[in-house]
Amino acid sequence: MRAVIQRVSQASVSVAGEEVGAIGRGLLVLLGVGRDDAAEDVHYLADKVVHLRVFEDADGKMNRSVLDIGGALLVVSQFTLWGDCRKGRRPSFVAAAPPRQAEVVYLAVVDALKSYSIPVATGIFQENMAVHLINDGPVTLLVDSRKAF
Repeated sequence: MRAVIQRVSQASVSVAGEEVGAIGRGLLVLLGVGRDDAAEDVHYLADKVVHLRVFEDADGKMNRSVLDIGGALLVVSQFTLWGDCRKGRRPSFVAAAPPRQAEVVYLAVVDALKSYSIPVATGIFQENMAVHLINDGPVTLLVDSRKAF
């Protein structure tokens, strides 16, 4: 599983011009599911997201998590995170999970995140979405459940 995690002061996602999910301060999680992702990847990623210390403490150091600040999460599926651009000019998505498998894993991640009693908003799986955000910092991190990028 791959995720781009952005610290935001606010973020929202719209489908066909209608807002379907929005948060204030927290994290935007763009989530890509790989063909070989398993249950342990779901739990690893959820735990990593909610405990990442990317919010500043009183000393200005990134030392607080989204749980610590009472923030929220906006989770948006994004299979293109598995795009392989090493050959040619068109990305290959063979490493991305097929839609049915990806949706099951995506929903499992959302459920795992909700189990931390944190507000979780989402986009709509497999829809064309417009994501709006104000990146705070900016702070943007890449997380891979199995290996470094």
